[in-house]
Amino acid sequence: MTLAPVEGAKIRGPKRASGPWRLVLGRLGFLVAALFGVMTLSFLLVSVTPGDPARLIAGPLADETQVTAIEAELGLDRPLGERYLDYMGGLVQGDLGDSYYSKQPVIDEIASKLPATLTLVLLSVALAAVLGVVVGAVGAYFRTRWPDSVGRLFTGIFQAVPDFFLGLMLIYVFFFVLGIAPAPAGQLAFSETAPARVTGFIPIDSLVAGDTSLFVSSLKHLVLPVLTLGLVYAAYFAKTARTTVGRALNSQQVHFARAMGLPERTVLRYAFVESRTTIVTYAGVIFAALLGGEAIVERVFAWDGIGTWALTGILRLDLPVVQGMVLVAGALTLITYTLLDIVVGLLDPRIKHA
Repeated sequence: MTLAPVEGAKIRGPKRASGPWRLVLGRLGFLVAALFGVMTLSFLLVSVTPGDPARLIAGPLADETQVTAIEAELGLDRPLGERYLDYMGGLVQGDLGDSYYSKQPVIDEIASKLPATLTLVLLSVALAAVLGVVVGAVGAYFRTRWPDSVGRLFTGIFQAVPDFFLGLMLIYVFFFVLGIAPAPAGQLAFSETAPARVTGFIPIDSLVAGDTSLFVSSLKHLVLPVLTLGLVYAAYFAKTARTTVGRALNSQQVHFARAMGLPERTVLRYAFVESRTTIVTYAGVIFAALLGGEAIVERVFAWDGIGTWALTGILRLDLPVVQGMVLVAGALTLITYTLLDIVVGLLDPRIKHA
């Protein structure tokens, strides 16, 4: 027996994801499409740039026959479309090609260099966020008084100083003059050997190996480069926090909380809650920017990270290395912004989950 629909009743279709789930699924769908665009862009940007890698590898004394042979060996003599299809097919299989100079798989070199950069960037952003938010929040709370003046002086100085120059000054003061910092020789001293690779992060691998002295040494070598990037970007966090926390302290919610006689620490907590999305957003933006933007600081401290590795590849016209760097930096940036979009959407209920 068939039941006739009741007059006026609405027929419901399949249940769609709503609220946070719609936000997450929508952002992940966009991430997949954007990653495909980054893969294509990483190939095209490098393939159409001026310069002849084969001639650079062959050297200034090579003749045309030798250059042509190197081009054929590297596959640079094939049509652009054919090279693109091979490149995308390799990416599907996790193959980014081999370096022209080291002859090592690019994916292996990225895996060996990326942990050093991530360690430096994560600790620098954490230091910048904590220090900058404290300075900015104190300035907002004591606006136009001496703590605010000191905070603005801090912000102005470190915004104007290039990060590599600050790194050189810190090396001069703490290593050459005071002698309390280790030599800028990378993640460990020249006489020390890296622990057995487990995670790729030397401080963690040192603890896994049970080598406390190596763990302490790795932390000492982190201090100056982290301080360099942390102080520079703390100024940007301080400026943002002063504006957002100051606006929150003048909001109706905070005025109402004070009128109700709530303790000042509760009022401040309300102000931080209201300004947290802006601060979290800024942390994500700074993290993504540093992933590919701290190569000079890595050079200053002989930090064997992905920035130094990519800079060397660019100078050599090592196309697989440059393509790998563009792809990894673009993919990590997209992933960071996607996660940031999701986190901000979940933190702020006023954002529509469309």
